[in-house]
Amino acid sequence: MNDHERKLLEHIEQYGFSTTSVFDPEGIDPTFSYTIGITRTTGAPELMVVGLSPQLGHALVSDYYDRVVQGEKFVPNTPYAGFLEGFPIQFAYVALDHRKRRMLSAMWLYEGANFEALQLIWPSVSGIWPWEAEASEQFRHQQPVLTM
Repeated sequence: MNDHERKLLEHIEQYGFSTTSVFDPEGIDPTFSYTIGITRTTGAPELMVVGLSPQLGHALVSDYYDRVVQGEKFVPNTPYAGFLEGFPIQFAYVALDHRKRRMLSAMWLYEGANFEALQLIWPSVSGIWPWEAEASEQFRHQQPVLTM
């Protein structure tokens, strides 16, 4: 076990989960943040947030964890309030291929991709979801929906 893995386990033990943020140094692919350990500590899916700053991603992940611990269950394709001020969010299941390629620390913890993960999806400031026809290419690139 290396120092990074030891630190992940310490965070999970102390806080119930850990969060990792990944960014493309060339700025081509969007930044994303994801949890490690929520499934282990609560049985709920891990969470990924794409296209937002690590700080906001971590805040959203913490809100998700707090609500899960309080017993809330999140259903894909259902709007939820209380995460982003003035905007609903939705969840979608992250496809296996994306879990394998993007959630490497969670893959390490669970010894493979045998865990569920939700993507927290946020609308544009105009209230457009990334899958809607009105969504710009830039917005779709900033927040790809990882269901396929």
